[in-house]
Amino acid sequence: MNSTTPRVGPIRLGLRPNLAQFTLLVGVNALVGGMIGQERTILPLLADRVFAVGAFTASLTFIVAFGITKALANLAAGNLSDRYGRKPVLVAGWLIGLPVPLLLIWAPSWGWVIAANVLLGINQGLTWSTTIVMKIDLVGPARRGLAMGLNEASGYLALATTALATGWLAAEHGLRPVPFYLGLTFAALGLGLSTAFVRETHGHARHEAANHIARNAEHHDELTGRQIFTLTSFREKALSAASQAGLVNNLNDGLAWGLYPILFATSGLGVARIGVLVALYPAVWGLGQMLTGWLSDRWGRKWLITAGMLLQAAGIGLVAATNSFAPWAVAAVLMGAGTALVYPTLLAVVGDVAHPAWRARSVGVYRLWRDLGYAIGALLAGITADLFGMRPAIWVIAVITAVSGLIVALRMYETRLATGHAVAPSS
Repeated sequence: MNSTTPRVGPIRLGLRPNLAQFTLLVGVNALVGGMIGQERTILPLLADRVFAVGAFTASLTFIVAFGITKALANLAAGNLSDRYGRKPVLVAGWLIGLPVPLLLIWAPSWGWVIAANVLLGINQGLTWSTTIVMKIDLVGPARRGLAMGLNEASGYLALATTALATGWLAAEHGLRPVPFYLGLTFAALGLGLSTAFVRETHGHARHEAANHIARNAEHHDELTGRQIFTLTSFREKALSAASQAGLVNNLNDGLAWGLYPILFATSGLGVARIGVLVALYPAVWGLGQMLTGWLSDRWGRKWLITAGMLLQAAGIGLVAATNSFAPWAVAAVLMGAGTALVYPTLLAVVGDVAHPAWRARSVGVYRLWRDLGYAIGALLAGITADLFGMRPAIWVIAVITAVSGLIVALRMYETRLATGHAVAPSS
């Protein structure tokens, strides 16, 4: 913490004075990521091989259910954490996530899988959103990019490791039930740690708000929920550019989750090699965020996001253009690197611009749009694949991703200065 960090009573903002709680929250978010990782390799193969869900659109309904419920839970998490505190929302999210692995193990029909993903979406929206807000609360403005990089790195490294592990377990023991035992372990640990050891951080946000000077009249602390939604979604240039880029980022992640394993399987790859490819993308994504979040604190946000979206588009195009393990591995690395540039930096933009008094709700709105990308991506990819084939569907998503990067370049202003304050938005 530098010497200018404000203090009121015992509350101190910064990474160093809050290191123990910050590290605990990094670990909790790794468990959150592991809950998604248990599905990434297995569920598309279950749809194809166990439940014989024929059409691509139908087989991707689990991602649609996940994306819509997670998006709505993100929005609710921001409001609930401002009203009742962060910790109760975190604990509630883990309670809702406990049945998910059991439903996937016992599912006699595809409808059970969809129901499990409704619960998983709520679990992810409440827990991941809350760990983000809590870390932003703790570190204050000067290290926001680093905090988001570490948060997202922990979640997506755990996702990648779990996807790889479940692919290996499925190759050895079958698609069910053994791979989902990992999810049971993650849910139990997450609930226990959150209940017993995580401390409330809402006081840190109030402390920062008391010392915050808004740079624009629109950014004061007395805004309604509707005003916050409108600002974040449409009116405020940086926030709205971040919201559309987040949506497109998860649109292409929904494509990777739902169609890539099927494409790889129909091209002759075994489950273990599919697991490697599925894990490689979030592994590069997770590791890269440890650097990119920090870089965004030093270099700024806008051009990292633009470059990341264009790099993702290149990786997606390479998947569509090739037909073997090696180039697909290169494509996974490109997609992971591009997403690493984008993911923590978009969250840092929201943290830069939103007033501390309504930051949690703005994060919730941003994450609403971002995670609707899962549902939109699954529907778009599924319908296009059913009509024209998988590769044309992948090309469509590549073009959309490139256009999103150009929108960021044209609309977003730089939100980060060396002093750690948001730039006043242009009108």
